[in-house]
Amino acid sequence: MPPINRLSALSVHHAKTPGYYSDGGGLVLQVSANGTKSWIFRYRFDGRRHEMGLGSCALVSLAKARELAQSCRQLIVQGSDPLAERRQVRAARHAERARHMTFDQCAAAYIQAHKSGWRNAKHADQWTRTLATYAAPVIGALPVGEVETDHVVKVLAPIWATKTETATRLRGRIESILDWATVSKFRQGENPARWRGHLDYLLAKPNKVTRVKNFPALPWPQVAALMAELRQREGVSAQALEFAILTAARSGEVRGARWDEVDLTRRLWTVPAERMKARREHRVPLSDAVIALLSGLPDREGLLFPGQKNQPLSDVSLSAVLRRMGPPSTDSGRRFVTGPLRRPVTVSRERFASMPWLTACQQRGDCGSFVWFQDVHPPCSPSMIEEARLRPASGIALRRPAVAALSGQEVGILTLPGVGDFARPTGHSLLLFGRVCSC
Repeated sequence: MPPINRLSALSVHHAKTPGYYSDGGGLVLQVSANGTKSWIFRYRFDGRRHEMGLGSCALVSLAKARELAQSCRQLIVQGSDPLAERRQVRAARHAERARHMTFDQCAAAYIQAHKSGWRNAKHADQWTRTLATYAAPVIGALPVGEVETDHVVKVLAPIWATKTETATRLRGRIESILDWATVSKFRQGENPARWRGHLDYLLAKPNKVTRVKNFPALPWPQVAALMAELRQREGVSAQALEFAILTAARSGEVRGARWDEVDLTRRLWTVPAERMKARREHRVPLSDAVIALLSGLPDREGLLFPGQKNQPLSDVSLSAVLRRMGPPSTDSGRRFVTGPLRRPVTVSRERFASMPWLTACQQRGDCGSFVWFQDVHPPCSPSMIEEARLRPASGIALRRPAVAALSGQEVGILTLPGVGDFARPTGHSLLLFGRVCSC
């Protein structure tokens, strides 16, 4: 047998030239080209040559490396492959760790690993909230390797018929977390949250449970009338909405549009990749109507449509313009505009006449108008109050002193009653919640 223990601690310390330095018995010191040193155990098993790393010299001393090499030689004598034994030990250690890895821990790890790739910070919050609300009470403390189909159904079934959209998203999130756990070796087998060929036999199809409700859309023959009415409205939000319609752009792209993105000479608007949902640069050709709109804007730097303090408009500013305009009136009913947090609905003439507050308004000579106040924060600016004097509008927030000051004055087609009459001050600020108009 070749001699062993050829090296000394001093020779190991002074070894600088890249190469291999044998200590005997299969133990070898490896010096790499960049000067790092590590221990290798070389051996033959079942007629094949193997190399097994024993660790860095910075962590494993010469004496410890000799102990590890001796243990490997004993395994070979006993008929075991040292590398195979190491894999088995690691697998057992990982299995033990997996037995203590809960679904909640896997969910947190999944979100942490992927949230940097999610564009919207709210996305991570939605994941966290839905999992904490619906999944955690049932399977949160359960070892992820023990999550089965029955557990997933127990999570989804209570909300599958009542909150179908939330339930379908929750199922997809559970499936993604369990896939992550499988790849991470925390569980084995098929994913119990998969839909096709599995849960689709246990739960009704989502489109059969809840009828899909499309967003309301304006019939195309009415677009011209809408645009004509929109151009009569003042304010940056109305201009931004017109720009969005003419360019078919998303609200966020319009509200963040800047002058340095617009080339009036080339009639081109280039939206940078970082502001696009697909993370790709988008170029929008500008029509004559868009050029005319932009030419009428006062500034030529910063945001196209700046809000207060030159900040971007809020995410509800464009939809608020449409809500203030209200839906088209019909001969069978009157327009009922329910304010900035509600959707417009049509109220029949019979129900309109039966409303006690509306009847009281009619008796006061304010036929066709209704005003109601409740808490809202923050109140609107003086410019919004001035706008309310000029045209019918809803969603106008007024401080209590402002309501008292405007008592008896016209706000659009409305005559504001005094505080304590129809207006009910209940907080620091007041909101014009709704109105009915006959126009």
